[in-house]
Amino acid sequence: MSMGDLMNHLYEQFPNKRYFGMYQFLSPRLVLRDLDLIKRIAVKDFDIFPEHRTLVAEEGDPLFARNILFMKGGEKWQRLRSLLSPTFTSSKLKLMYPLMFKCAQQFLEHYEQNDNVTELEMKETISKYTNDVIASVAFGVECNSFANPNDTFYLMGKKILSISFVKVIILLMYSFSPFIMKLVKLRIIPEDVCNFFRSIVQDTIKFREENGVVRQDMLHLLNEARKGRMKYDEQENHSDLGFAVAQESEIGRKQKFKYSDISDDDLIAQAIVFFLAGFDTSSTALSFCIYELAVNPDVQEKLRNEIDQVLSSNTTDFVSYEDLLSMKYLDMVVTESLRKWPPLVSVDRRSVKPFVIESELPGEETIHFPKSTTCIIPVYSIHRDPKYYPNPEKFDPERFSEKNKHLLTPSSFLAFGMGPKNCVGSRFALLEVKLLLFALLKKFEIVPVSKTPIPIVITKKGIFLGAEGGLWLGLKKRTT
Repeated sequence: MSMGDLMNHLYEQFPNKRYFGMYQFLSPRLVLRDLDLIKRIAVKDFDIFPEHRTLVAEEGDPLFARNILFMKGGEKWQRLRSLLSPTFTSSKLKLMYPLMFKCAQQFLEHYEQNDNVTELEMKETISKYTNDVIASVAFGVECNSFANPNDTFYLMGKKILSISFVKVIILLMYSFSPFIMKLVKLRIIPEDVCNFFRSIVQDTIKFREENGVVRQDMLHLLNEARKGRMKYDEQENHSDLGFAVAQESEIGRKQKFKYSDISDDDLIAQAIVFFLAGFDTSSTALSFCIYELAVNPDVQEKLRNEIDQVLSSNTTDFVSYEDLLSMKYLDMVVTESLRKWPPLVSVDRRSVKPFVIESELPGEETIHFPKSTTCIIPVYSIHRDPKYYPNPEKFDPERFSEKNKHLLTPSSFLAFGMGPKNCVGSRFALLEVKLLLFALLKKFEIVPVSKTPIPIVITKKGIFLGAEGGLWLGLKKRTT
């Protein structure tokens, strides 16, 4: 079974329970079904659950273990979170928007030349766009993966994310015997890839500082934040009306570091995890959303009408940052796609102290759990629970309309997680997804082709959600 189908199968075995237990090999896991319990663990008791399950030790793979996603909780994590958070406020994303815009234009220019229906495997195609966006915005590297599919940056990204037998064995060994893996120091990220990204970051920072070059990308903003020249401003985000946006906690809003606290390797590790988190999850989210537009032509037509309306009132040939964020139906479509197809089927939290779950329902007992308990939050299953989303298999953006969204159960939307450990880059991800959808529907009609899987069969391979055999669709050039 795929990981999503497996979790769903287990989730449905306990319809009236707040939680249940399972094993991943020899390790027990506590799976949470109850939204109040999830909120308690992710938000209220954050001091007990401040970290994700650690995959590798810093001694074995320093850049992988040092990034904000996989590092242990505590003061260092809080310092890095408060470093990263200001770079993802609305005003900073507006500065990065022209760089994203250029990548979307490269996508269009590459496929506009064909007057016939262009058949594409969407995951592979979209990953070139997300690669170019991250290369430009996070690393200051201009590349065009459409014109040059053998671009070094793109190939290095694919090398990081490729799932090989050796990588699986390394991860299993870290799970079974962390102590031995500390000694042998086997890496998840190959050393040549680490050196490639380290060289880009260090050389770019050095060149810019020596030559007074300013480029409004994430690397510049992170370096400015590290020097104490940038702080989180909550007022900046009032224009950001997206339903799915994960709100930053107090930890991210308050600066908790000094310049000397953050090394170059800390910056490099965050840039790499930004690549890891953004390259595949964003391309997954986009490809599934494009698929739903192809198989739901009425939704596609309604979204295209909104796009045409924005263009008709615009003096330029494309969409401004403000207009893109103000598009209500586009936000509904993206949110519903993330509801039905969250790229991460589950997330986790790990306790650093013992904790207790008191009995509430008939037949429950009060249970004491030890330190280092890993709790699983089954995002995919909760998003498909008819208790929260009636008729969950239906792709229905109207769930998130102004008229209907008050009917939703609070905390039932978990695509970007919850609490202080939620996705720090949710605004960035939503912006790049919406921008490419706008670009595509401005020029093309998205249509099913002979290889389009209807319905989708979820692949059993890979870390993220994916379709067996790929998501094949056609781009048909609009005549008007």
